[in-house]
Amino acid sequence: MLAVNLKQLREQKGLSQNQLAKLANVPQSAIHYIENGERNPGLQTVEKLADGLGVTLSKLVESKESQ
Repeated sequence: MLAVNLKQLREQKGLSQNQLAKLANVPQSAIHYIENGERNPGLQTVEKLADGLGVTLSKLVESKESQ
């Protein structure tokens, strides 16, 4: 669910992958790989992405069934 949530939240906020990368202080390529399900990030990266998006960690990783 992380890949789907990340992309949806990023797009809802009108951010490009590059803009989010700058806000979260992570490489743009990492966001690309995560959104495409090609890589599983570590907890520190997920925390940075949540901070960059201005959402809680649980919001970023929650499954759609729990919404």
